[in-house]
Amino acid sequence: MVPEDIAGYIEKLRVRGRELETALADPAIYAKTEECRRISREHRKLESLFEKFDAWTGALDQMAENREMLSGESDSELRELISADIADLEAKAKQLEGEIQISLLPPDPNDSKNIIVEIKPAAGGDEAALFAGELFRAYLKFAEKQHWHVEVLDQSDTDLGGIKDVSFSLSGEDVYSLMKYESGVHRVQRVPATEAGGRIHTSTVTVAVMPEAEEVELDIRPEDLRFDVFRSSGPGGQCVNTTDSAVRVTHIPTGLSVASQQEKSQHRNKEIALRILYARMLELKQREEADKQAADKRSQVGTGDRSERIRTYNFPQNRVTDHRFNISTFDLPKLMEGEFGLILDQILMIACERRLDQLRTEQ
Repeated sequence: MVPEDIAGYIEKLRVRGRELETALADPAIYAKTEECRRISREHRKLESLFEKFDAWTGALDQMAENREMLSGESDSELRELISADIADLEAKAKQLEGEIQISLLPPDPNDSKNIIVEIKPAAGGDEAALFAGELFRAYLKFAEKQHWHVEVLDQSDTDLGGIKDVSFSLSGEDVYSLMKYESGVHRVQRVPATEAGGRIHTSTVTVAVMPEAEEVELDIRPEDLRFDVFRSSGPGGQCVNTTDSAVRVTHIPTGLSVASQQEKSQHRNKEIALRILYARMLELKQREEADKQAADKRSQVGTGDRSERIRTYNFPQNRVTDHRFNISTFDLPKLMEGEFGLILDQILMIACERRLDQLRTEQ
């Protein structure tokens, strides 16, 4: 790709950017919270794209000047300095070109949404529950590095310090566009702390990443929802509440059901249960719509289904492998400290290339 290929499109986007600036200059827009948020987000994305495009063209122009200087320079020391500068500019231009390509991709309709993440142990008993807890804490550290807001909606722990299940929301910039690649089955291979014989065990944990839904997106009738209240209980069936504060909400037509007992307030538990239920229903709705499309029109990055094995964490080999993209990183401890960029940066580049190839095929 060269700047001339997209210069016309960038200019059209600059016109759009000026329109957004005009809209943000109108004080009336700040009374419309959702519209203001949408316009501000679009404006920030365009400003970032323009900065990268200008830096890219600047780097390419400087490279051309340096090559011209190099062709006429006879001093060996100066030639070495110019060559080093050209190498730095080439690396910078390549990185900016990749970032620009990602920015130019058609946005996913869910990219602007906040998300709800659910983590549950699958196969492996206590070891799966322990890894579910470790993965949860790794995501919290990643969220902190991204300056996202975290809200734990529901959490049930095991006696050994693992997690039976946890649901939490993430809100902030690019939440869905990064975390959507985490949805699926995560497999862990390691020697459990409880294993005396030193044998490697394989366990699995499921992660569901769901965009938060608005009621208007789902057209839910009040009569389609059934609410049941019950008494909250802790690990081992211990009563932690003497009132019926826990809430279970069921969407009768689909049979989807969500229970929440995290809070002492019945009203708060009802609110949490509805948020999770709406997210699950939106996920189901979008999956059904995707299933109606022809197979060759679907994204090539995997279905995102929570039954799909997407990644293996091999502790003896210090390796994390993502099976959808056939990529690995050999710094597992660092990744478990929240450095998911070690693997997400590679995923984003490959996903971008695949999406661009798909768009070219469809044209």
